[in-house]
Amino acid sequence: MHVVKHICRNAKKVRGLSGRRQCSIPISRGTRSFHNDGRGWIDSNNKTAVTLGIVAGISVGVVYIYNVNGFIAECKTSTQKEDIDTGVSVKPRQLSQEEIIEKARDIVQQIKDECGSPGLVVGVSVDGQTVWTEGLGYADVENRTRMRPETVLRIASISKPITMAAVAKQWEIGKLDLDKSVQYYVPSFPEKKVNDVTVQLTTRQLVSQMGGIRHYRKDYIKKKEEKEEKANLNEKNEKKNPKEQGKSSNNKQESQQSEMELEEYYITRKYKSVAESLTLFQDDPLVHSPGSKFLYTTHGWTLISAVLEAVTKEPFEKHIIKMVRELGMENTFLDEHSPLIYNRGRHYVMNNKSQLRNAPYVDLSYKWAGGGLLSNIPDLLKFGNAMLYSYQCPSNSTNKNNNSSNTSLSDSLKQGFLKQETMKSIWTPLFKASKEKDAFYGMGWFVDEEGQKYGQGKQTRFCASHTGAAVGGSSVLLILPTSTKMVDHPPKGVVVVVIVNMMSVNLIQTAMEVAKLFENFEKSQT
Repeated sequence: MHVVKHICRNAKKVRGLSGRRQCSIPISRGTRSFHNDGRGWIDSNNKTAVTLGIVAGISVGVVYIYNVNGFIAECKTSTQKEDIDTGVSVKPRQLSQEEIIEKARDIVQQIKDECGSPGLVVGVSVDGQTVWTEGLGYADVENRTRMRPETVLRIASISKPITMAAVAKQWEIGKLDLDKSVQYYVPSFPEKKVNDVTVQLTTRQLVSQMGGIRHYRKDYIKKKEEKEEKANLNEKNEKKNPKEQGKSSNNKQESQQSEMELEEYYITRKYKSVAESLTLFQDDPLVHSPGSKFLYTTHGWTLISAVLEAVTKEPFEKHIIKMVRELGMENTFLDEHSPLIYNRGRHYVMNNKSQLRNAPYVDLSYKWAGGGLLSNIPDLLKFGNAMLYSYQCPSNSTNKNNNSSNTSLSDSLKQGFLKQETMKSIWTPLFKASKEKDAFYGMGWFVDEEGQKYGQGKQTRFCASHTGAAVGGSSVLLILPTSTKMVDHPPKGVVVVVIVNMMSVNLIQTAMEVAKLFENFEKSQT
């Protein structure tokens, strides 16, 4: 049986026994005619039943037409008899760019409505060319300033892939050894012990979220201390005093808090340097032995920025801004309160009565590398495409081993910001980042593997992404390459950026849906 798909417009519809809308017009093939009696399509001469399933929308019906026993039944908008050639399939009409944008707009409008964000901004590029940017709602509710693609907002943990690009550059040129102990570069950082055994912590483990550095939760420290204290107590001191009981209840309270309720999100102190920021966590024990488990952490990236300062011989703040300017990102900044930053948007939260409120003041100087940058849609699209270009553009070392006719073409391409082999390492799935989901982490990026577990089951596409959660903001950067190999004219693929000025909004699924829409558009143009 051959199945084709056809759009049936303005056809008269009747309600069938199944409750679905069905076309009521007759269909003919040569001298044989067919009609729908509400139960299916019937050969008017031989009374042979023909299966024809129809799913109709409000104004446009999508009709699935089955090739049964050597003929094709096709829904028509006229009752006039027509000959239909056997074996002819009707291909679905490709959506235009405008229609794809309309569908994508509805997708992002849905998430905006669901989360109650005052504003949302989105951008999409296909093969390195920006095809859609748009702002929805308000960047500043009080002053009625509309959200625009140029609006500068908190990008939160998308700061990590940007910092990873800086790390990778120093790794490429030989200034940074990812497998040396961090104390080699930052001697002031205390050596760590796990179960009274000294362990080595490396930059490679840090960028892969395998270092054991804590995130914002500190209750593991108190629980460990209480456990050790209880083990050492004699029978006389087993009973806790009221002060200790209060500590225990506080621990329970922190363990019950959501991510965005943790106190270290709301630091207002100004940290004057990366070295000073390290004091926030450097004396805390590791959560686990380095390399043994995945533990997402932002503090680990502060230590990474200290390593970068050691190898670049300049403050991290200066180095990272110099790098993004080199990539053409003119509207990416440190999230500082005092400088004038044009087109900066406001950030919002919901109170316990679900009322919109301005986000509380926070100072992000303690985590520039892991979550302290501001940016906008055009800049993040540039960054995403720079990484995609590097991933697909062959480096000189690749060309030497490539005897194909593509060598001359690749020689004429400009080099990527990073080498292809570097990006391959960065975007290699290393460790599973979630017990519940098939999510993996590479080096500074979440990476989805390409595969299919079951026949005719769910298929996953290779993609690289990172989400962000800040006080008053949420973000996602997603890159969906057309190919995981080198291509003739990189970059080839879809880059999607979505930012909202409301915290605790999961945007990854929204970004993937939008990316797949535009991937279909990209395929229809080839």
